[in-house]
Amino acid sequence: MSRTTLFAVCTLLFASLIGCSKAPSLQSFEGFAQGTTYHISYWRREPIDNALIVQMVSERLARIDASLSSYRSDSALERFNHQNTVEPQAVGAEIVQLVRQGLQVNQASDGCYDLTIKPLFDLWGFTQDQFSVPDNTAIQQTLGEVGMAKVAVVDDTHLKKFTPALQIDLSSIAQGYSVDQVAQVLEIQDIVNYLVEIGGELVAKGNKLDGKAWRVAIEKPLPEQRSIDKIITLGRGATPLAVMTSGTYRHFYDDKGIRYSHILDARTGYPVTHQTASVTVFYPDAALADAWSTALLCLGREAGLTVADQQGIPALFIEQSKHGFVETSSAALQGLSSILIE
Repeated sequence: MSRTTLFAVCTLLFASLIGCSKAPSLQSFEGFAQGTTYHISYWRREPIDNALIVQMVSERLARIDASLSSYRSDSALERFNHQNTVEPQAVGAEIVQLVRQGLQVNQASDGCYDLTIKPLFDLWGFTQDQFSVPDNTAIQQTLGEVGMAKVAVVDDTHLKKFTPALQIDLSSIAQGYSVDQVAQVLEIQDIVNYLVEIGGELVAKGNKLDGKAWRVAIEKPLPEQRSIDKIITLGRGATPLAVMTSGTYRHFYDDKGIRYSHILDARTGYPVTHQTASVTVFYPDAALADAWSTALLCLGREAGLTVADQQGIPALFIEQSKHGFVETSSAALQGLSSILIE
C-alpha cells in the first residue's frame, strides 16, 4: 500500500470515528424529596450513564432522609430526639458533622442560631401550622429545654444530651448538606459542570454546555407574589459555589394586626422583629451557607453584617423600608469577583 493510499485510509478512518462519536449534551432531571422538589442539570464530554446518575442521586437522598428527617419517626435524628436519656447515643457521622457545624455558627452568632430550637417551634405552632401566640411564662419554661450548651459531641458518631427532653432540628442546615451530597455524587462520576437545586437552595460548578456561566435568580422578598429580584451570574470556576437564601416573607402568621415570622431568636424565644426580609449567602460549603443564611437573618442586617464581616461570609442583606427594599453587601461579598449580581 502506497503512503498516499495509507494516508487516505487513515484520514477516512479518523473521520468515521469523529462522525460516530456523540457530542456532549446537557442532561437534566427532577424529582421530589425532603418535602420539596429538586432539579439537577449537568454535562460531561465523555459519555454518561444517565440512568445510573438518577439512581445514585435517588439513593443518596433516601439515605439522607433516613438519617436527618424531622418528619420520620424512624430516622436516626428522631430516634435521638425521643430518647429521654443523658447517656451517649449513636447517631451516625452525618448528624455529628452537622451538629459540629451548627455549634460553630451558634457561637459566632452569639446564640441566635440554634439547632435545639424545635421545642420553641412547637410551642408557637409553626411545626404543625397551628399558630398561636404563647404567653411569656410558657416561652421562658420552653427556653429551659433549648440551648446548644445542652448537647455535646462525644465522638465522630455519638452525641450526648445534658437535658433528656432536648431535641435537635437540622432543617436549617440539612438542605444545604443534601445539595452538597448530590454534587458529590456527580463529582464521583467525574462530572465537573453542574447545577444542583433543592427547594431553592443550590450549588453550581463549572459552566453551561455553551461555555457560558450558570445564571440563577433571587426572589423579591414579597409574601403575596413570586417575582425575580436579582440575577446572579456565577463564575466558571473549578470550585463549587453554593447560593443559599433565608427569608421571613414566606412562612409567617398574622394575629391581631401583628405579623410573626417563623425565624425565632433562640436567645429570647420570640420571632425576630427587625426589618431584614432575606439574606443570601455565597459560600463553597452548602451546609454552612445554609446555616449562615439563617443565622444572619436571625441577627438582622445591623448585627448580621458585623458578624458576616468578622467571619468573612459573602452575604447579601435585603431590608424592608417604608421606601422599598434596601440592599447591603458584606465586605466579603463586595470582594467576591467570581459572581455578578444584576
